[in-house]
Amino acid sequence: MSKPKIAIIIGSTRQARFADKPAAWLLENARKRDDMEFELVDLRDYDLPFFDEAASNLWMPSQDARAVAWQNKVGEFDGYIFLTAEYNHSIAGSLKNALDQAYKEWNRKPAAAMGYGGVGAARAIEHLRNIAVELQMVPLRNAVHLGAGEFMKVSPLGQNGDMAEVDAVLQPSLTGMLDELAWWAAATKTARETTA
Repeated sequence: MSKPKIAIIIGSTRQARFADKPAAWLLENARKRDDMEFELVDLRDYDLPFFDEAASNLWMPSQDARAVAWQNKVGEFDGYIFLTAEYNHSIAGSLKNALDQAYKEWNRKPAAAMGYGGVGAARAIEHLRNIAVELQMVPLRNAVHLGAGEFMKVSPLGQNGDMAEVDAVLQPSLTGMLDELAWWAAATKTARETTA
């Protein structure tokens, strides 16, 4: 069996977003593993309209070529790490829209998350887990939360330091999340291939 292929999806598209710094840290650290392959997928690179199809692609093919291109990209992967901010106790609208633009492509694959903000995007990640359940994904227990004082050490709103300043704090949760992701990605990939 080939290694599971995992997308690290940057969920914010704002020009002033903070996401690029933790995304680079996450990708660099994830690529140190030899049990999964990782690719950064930036929502800014996809000109997704607001969801405007007659129904989810579970029920009928999408008509907008941009949505189909996104579905094809999402379908390449065996699992996902969603990098999310927390906007008013939830995920960014851009990430919710991207999730809604596909359905079948998410099914029976694990969904991990890294969040950042005052409380490490804990509430946003909880919302993300509920969305993942409806998309027939496997939401993971373990997540990486960059919050409070650690967030202010690396955020432009605070000291704007390098991610190396919070690396030691984040590494245990990153290891736990990636270990769990590797298990579920391998298990669901095997099951999908067996029942295809």
